[in-house]
Amino acid sequence: MNIENTKAQMRKGVLEFCILSVLKDKEAYTSEILYSLKSAKLLVVEGTVYPLLTRLKNDGLLNYRWEESLSGPPRKYYELTELGQTFLNELNGTWTELSDAVNLITKQK
Repeated sequence: MNIENTKAQMRKGVLEFCILSVLKDKEAYTSEILYSLKSAKLLVVEGTVYPLLTRLKNDGLLNYRWEESLSGPPRKYYELTELGQTFLNELNGTWTELSDAVNLITKQK
């Protein structure tokens, strides 16, 4: 069994939740989202995040707008939609239940 594969699958399982959480209070462009994820020690690459942002947008959970940048090409800023906020609230509840259950099981002697 490959431990790195298992660890990668665990990270992928929470990536959507983490991206929505990054956007819960403010809009951000992709580089900011990646920075937030990497700062939290989530090992992610652009090639994983861009398709996920597109899927979340297509699912109606995110909106975006373009803004001109003085230091390069225009930036696409993402924000949660009302549906995205509702979805995030549901995920928060599920995460609490799941993490409580995992903590209970993994801390048993």
